Amino acid sequence: MDIRKVKKLIELLEESGVSEIEIREGEESVRISRHAPQIIHSQAPSYPSPPTAKLPSTEAPITTAPAEASLPAGHSVTAPMVGTFYRSQSPGSPPFVEIGQIVKTGQVLCIIEAMKMLNQIESECAGKITRILVENGNPVEFNQPLFIISEE
Repeated sequence: MDIRKVKKLIELLEESGVSEIEIREGEESVRISRHAPQIIHSQAPSYPSPPTAKLPSTEAPITTAPAEASLPAGHSVTAPMVGTFYRSQSPGSPPFVEIGQIVKTGQVLCIIEAMKMLNQIESECAGKITRILVENGNPVEFNQPLFIISEE
């Protein structure tokens, strides 16, 4: 691929506000992104379908937040994209974080699958996880609150 074409793509990316673009010409391809690369897997995890009946759980209950006005005090970690929310790397793996856990800035909190790509969502601050606002496997919208972290 011609370097002039790549430079032109970079200019278009900067002008448009798009965060990432991938172009293929025959056997060649180029991907340009404004952000640091995230861990990306070529195949989405195969989570089992949620059961239709509620089973008793030994875990602390996870609540969903109907509106931001009802969110408790603390830092709200929001979804940077539309996708499917996963609490762990794979169905058999333990969740990245639990309620009451202390997290560091940059620590992975969850994964959001968008267009068959798995994007790790990291903590923006250090603190304690006080709420998990989305159920595992549920769809999330852009800017939807996912976690509440009380800053330490």
